[in-house]
Amino acid sequence: MIAAIDSGTTGTRCILFDETGRIVESAYAEHQQIYPRPGYVEHDAEEIWTNTRGVVGAALAKAQCHPADLLAVGITNQRETIMLWDRVSGKPLHRALVWQDTRTADTMCAHLQATGAEDMIRERTGLPVATYFSATKLAWLLDNVAGARQAAHRGEVLAGTIDTWLVWNLTGRHVTDVTNASRTQLMHLHTLEWDDELLRLFNIPRAILPDIVSSSDAHAYGIATGVLEGVPVCGVLGDQQAALFGQACTAPGDVKNTYGTGCFMLMNTGPQIVSSRHGLLTTPAYRIGNLPTAYALEGSVAIAGAAVQWLRDNLGLIQHASDTETIAASVSDTGGAYFVPAFSGLFAPYWDATARGALVGLTRYVTRAHIVRATLEAICYQTRDVLDAMRMDAVDVGTNPHRLSATDTLIVPPNTLPAPHEFAALKVDGGATVNHFLMQLQADILGLPVVRPIINETTALGAAYAAGLAVGIWSDLDELKQQWRVDKVFTPGWDESRRASGYHGWHKAIEKAIDWESR
Repeated sequence: MIAAIDSGTTGTRCILFDETGRIVESAYAEHQQIYPRPGYVEHDAEEIWTNTRGVVGAALAKAQCHPADLLAVGITNQRETIMLWDRVSGKPLHRALVWQDTRTADTMCAHLQATGAEDMIRERTGLPVATYFSATKLAWLLDNVAGARQAAHRGEVLAGTIDTWLVWNLTGRHVTDVTNASRTQLMHLHTLEWDDELLRLFNIPRAILPDIVSSSDAHAYGIATGVLEGVPVCGVLGDQQAALFGQACTAPGDVKNTYGTGCFMLMNTGPQIVSSRHGLLTTPAYRIGNLPTAYALEGSVAIAGAAVQWLRDNLGLIQHASDTETIAASVSDTGGAYFVPAFSGLFAPYWDATARGALVGLTRYVTRAHIVRATLEAICYQTRDVLDAMRMDAVDVGTNPHRLSATDTLIVPPNTLPAPHEFAALKVDGGATVNHFLMQLQADILGLPVVRPIINETTALGAAYAAGLAVGIWSDLDELKQQWRVDKVFTPGWDESRRASGYHGWHKAIEKAIDWESR
């Protein structure tokens, strides 16, 4: 068996997989979402580490097995969340700053944009200047945590994303993989090394950063101690790249969308580094051992499942996330209401950190059910924004997306230059895909079939695949593709008139969210 640790934005899960990719057992624990002030989002890294040990132990106990029964461990994680800790004691110097945190928007991000640094940053990293990425957060920690910068220069401090924190606690090694390193905005896409000019720009000492290694490697991450005593850690992938890998999207043109706290669509571009012209990110997809790195285009949406949590926790409109399915289905439309959940600004393809959430089009007719449905539609419309951008960039890549066969199996045709409309289906994964109404709504809004796999926990599966490849459980990427199976295909039911009208209204709502201060 292989253990996969999936440390996400809202909680940590351990899943045990067998050699067929089947789930044997799992355990899960939530962690706190800490909001000290507007725009600030933090996590307690020690709580995450405690929960990690807990879910690993619980999963092993449920399966009635021991660490000696495991061949390898894979890790996947929320990516851009960054922290500092003491090299000797292992104590965090401050709570981790979460990828959703926007505290650097009006300071460092605004300064970088005003001074014209964005073109250089994008050319080297594939990323725009945004609070989303780790670099400005790390600079903030060094400058605002008492004594942090001085301790860093004395060699007493280590920095890392959550994968690095977990590996360090498990094995004592200070490493990260290429997918997570790229999201710090400090790694050069071409060299896959920390970039000296970027380090100077953000004023980050190289000595505090981890070594960058392959996503799948039998020796780079070390042997675990404690709850996983003696088990090699052999695979690490950022969560969205792990989902791409778990969906067996290993050929150029393969595309998937993950529905979690946010929504994240990735398209594999193979060894080709493609600069998006339509608001997407360029990022490593994975690196297996010494093989060439595969890259991807990504469209990131900050708030998706988190909007449903907001309905539950802030407004009390639902008791459980699953309630949204029956409530939204009880009305035929949103009653003219649109909800733009720009709680952390807008990510792809708009990249506007100043945008704010907006609920527009309200009349006395609108009920709780209409607002719940508008929240689900917002997830789907944001996904369409990203897919439209990816359609245009796909032309530049010169790759062809999946085709859907009559047997509900996705096949990959020869790579040919596609027209923007030629995406034939969208592979989906993540917790929200269990909501049949949401997936049907997504197909209706996209005008494309939406395809859900049998194994929904594809993020954890991708981490297991990366670890298993390193130790020879699976021989190559083709073997992984053979394991992928369809669970259900949702086919679109709206006509083009309804689809176009709804999308036009969505863009009017987006304008309100972007220009909220002037309205």
